[in-house]
Formats: sequence, structure tokens, C-alpha cells
Amino acid sequence: MALSRMMRSSPYWPVVTNGTLRRVLPGFAVSSLGDGMAVVAVSWLAIQLAPEADRGIWVALAAAAYTLSGAVGALLLGRFLRHRPPARLAGWDAALRAGALGAVPVLYAFGALNIQGYVALLALSSVLHSWGQAGVYTLIARVLPQRDHLAGNAVLSGLGSLATVAGPPLATLLIIFGGPATVLAVDAATFLVLALTFLLAVPKGGVPEPEEGEASRSAGFAVVRRVPALSGLLALSFAFFLFFGPVYVALPLHVSDDLAGSAGVLASFYTAFGIGAVVGSVLTGFLSKWKLWPVTIGIVVCFGMLMLPLGLGAPTAVSVVCFGLAGLLWPPYSTLSTTLFQRSTPSALLPQALAASSAVRVMSVPLGTALGGPLVAGLGATGALLLSGGAIAVVGVVAALVLTVRVAGGRREKPLNGDAADASDVPRSQESDDVTTRRA
Repeated sequence: MALSRMMRSSPYWPVVTNGTLRRVLPGFAVSSLGDGMAVVAVSWLAIQLAPEADRGIWVALAAAAYTLSGAVGALLLGRFLRHRPPARLAGWDAALRAGALGAVPVLYAFGALNIQGYVALLALSSVLHSWGQAGVYTLIARVLPQRDHLAGNAVLSGLGSLATVAGPPLATLLIIFGGPATVLAVDAATFLVLALTFLLAVPKGGVPEPEEGEASRSAGFAVVRRVPALSGLLALSFAFFLFFGPVYVALPLHVSDDLAGSAGVLASFYTAFGIGAVVGSVLTGFLSKWKLWPVTIGIVVCFGMLMLPLGLGAPTAVSVVCFGLAGLLWPPYSTLSTTLFQRSTPSALLPQALAASSAVRVMSVPLGTALGGPLVAGLGATGALLLSGGAIAVVGVVAALVLTVRVAGGRREKPLNGDAADASDVPRSQESDDVTTRRA
């Protein structure tokens, strides 16, 4: 009985017992596991396919292509997708990923895959990803009351974090016995499961839709510009993820060249990050009463500091532990910032706003990843890791100074605190729309 009461009092109970989410979460968990495996395989296959003299550049391009075209899709496809049901957006994204990634092992098996074609397929697979992410988090916002948004986002983040723990070791086994292309075949199959989940398992009436009167043709970036807090948050996110991008290039090359390690050593870094992320995801649901901006900025500063040992030549065990502690901070940042968007945007405009947010974030990481190639070539893998960690910490310090100046300048404290902060920065027209969001 005590265990039952504890479970029911958990902030996650309304999420896992929701009728629509019960159908969605298993498919999302399977797909997350595939993506956790692909973290290792995407870069490792690029290393195998690329000419040895240009490996750094091609690894950067492969990692960037896996996400960057999602930002292009968010910018160019809004006219056709912004009014689509969220489950359909998520389903179409998963179906495209399944098809494009599934082509990689087929071409590889027939000896028809070169590095250029590989990068092109990775780019194609992510064209709809910003809209897919927008669909998932719009669904969360519409099927749950506002008080449960943070917990709902944390559940999705937690599933992704668990997959980051289990995925790399599984990927290592598959790479040993079947090669990295086999891992991408499995990843494609998991996305097929997710596509079927969203397109077939979510009933038409399972996700509340906004009233016709709420509909708007405003672009997502226009919505973000009208809310100063969201504009500042998006700028902070862009810089944070931009400077983290080089890690995706520098870390695999650091493991393979500097440490003379195997895919298993690389997997240990990602697994440690995933273990930390699992713990961070569990803790995130209990942060609803914390002051948002100080926590968010503190996460950025601490994350950057924890990345520094990787670039300072610390022993491998120390670097793995620090990378794992950085993983602890990743889910709270992503979840809190997503919750801000959900609570500060009218329901009818939520897919556009979330797609714009996802586009900026999706664009920042591959831009940083693309920058990682020249950085590794000029500074070496450890130098690029050191620069990445230091830049993230500096971004956090600058943001803290800006926050201090705002408070010292006499701006009211209310916008810096939790739910009230989100609503107070929303223009009056949006506040009235947000009432409908909460009722949904």
C-alpha cells in the first residue's frame, strides 16, 4: 500500500497512466534505443568510409547531416505542415527516418555505399525531424494539463537517457559481429515501429485540437520574437549546443587516435553520459518549483566546467566520470526549456513555435559539429575538446552576468520564477489563448 501511494503521488503518475501516452511511450522507447545505438554507429561508419586524410571533415559532415537538414525542413515546410495533427507529424518523421536509414545497410551490403552517398542519406533522414519533435511535445502539451507538462517532458527525456545507457553497448556488440551498418539497420527498424505507433495506435480523438478560432498563420519565429523570455532562452540554447557540437567529432577521434581505443571505449563515454542523463531525467520532474533562469544558467556553467578534463589530458577514467556528470545536467536543461515553450505559447501556435525552437537547436549542434572538423585539424582532438568546454562555461558566465544586470536594473523578479515567469512574458493576446491550452 505504501508503495502504491508513493507511485500515485509521483509527478510521473499522470503521465504514464494517460490513455494516449500509454500507447505512444512503448514505441518511443523502442525508437530511443535505436537512436542510442546510432550515436556510436553513425560516426564509426563514417570513419570506415572516409579517406584517411580527410576523416575529421567527413565525420563532422556525417554527424551534422544527421540533424542539420531538420532545421532546413522547419524553415521550408511550415506552409504544408504547421496545421497537421501532432501525431501525424511525429509519424511522418519516423517513417522518413526508417526509409532513409534503412537504405544505408542495403547499399553497404551491395558495395554501393560511398561516403558522399552516406552523408546524403543521413541528411534525408532528418528533413522532418524538427516537425517530428514539435509533434511529440505538442501532443504532450495537449493531452496533459499544464501542471504535468514538465513531468511529461521528463518521461520522454528519461526514455532517451535510458537508451543512451543501453544503446552504445548494444551497438558495440553489433559492430563487432556485423559492423556499424548493421546498427543502422536496427535503428531503421525501430523508427518503423515508432511510425506505426503514431500513425495507427493514436486514435483520432485521442489528442485535443484547438478551436478553429485559435488558428493562426503566424510563423514559429514570429511567435518566439513576441516573447522576450523565449528569445533569450533560444539564444542561450543556440550558443550552448553550438559549442557542444565539436565534441561529436573530437571525442571519437580522441578515442581512436589519442587513446588508441576501440568502439567499446567510445561507447563507455556515451554510456556514462547516458547513466548521468537517466538520473538527471528522474530528478527533473521534481524541479517545477525551482527558479528557472538561475537553474538553467547554472547548468550551462557546470556543464562547460565538466567538459574541461577531456581537453586537459585527464586519465580516461576521470574523463569518463566527468562526461557522465555532464550527462546528469543535460535532461534538466532540455526539459525545462521545452516546458517554457509549452506554457508560453497558445495551443494553435505550439507546433510552429516548437518547430522553430527545434530548428534553432538542431541547426546549432551540426554547425558546431561542422566546425569541429577544422578545429580538430588545427588544434587536435584534445584541443578541440578543451575549447568546447571552455566556450560553454563562458557562455554560462555571460548569461549569468546578463541576468544579474537585469535584476540590478530594477526589472521585476516575477519573470524569473517558474510558471509565473512563463505567463508574465506572454503578450495579452497570447494569455487569453493560453487559457484554452490549459483547458485542453
